[in-house]
Amino acid sequence: MARMVRIEDLVGSAASGDEVAAFELAMCYASGSGGVAVDLVQAHRWFNVAAACGYQAALDWRHEIAMEMSARDVADAQKLARATISGLFRKAA
Repeated sequence: MARMVRIEDLVGSAASGDEVAAFELAMCYASGSGGVAVDLVQAHRWFNVAAACGYQAALDWRHEIAMEMSARDVADAQKLARATISGLFRKAA
């Protein structure tokens, strides 16, 4: 039986630089699974974080959902991702 992962746990792990958690969180937002509604801005954000942390498959997924988003939504997602990623680098320093 698959274990149930809480969104809050994924957020915490992803925000700490866990690329797998960031990818899984992005997939939840992209598909509306795990108890969250579909939110392509958040999906794009977390695919970006996963990619920045080294999860290469996240690049393709980010590109796929970006094609379904407005330019404004992509810009919003990128802003959120930059803030998250810069927080990771501050923690590492």
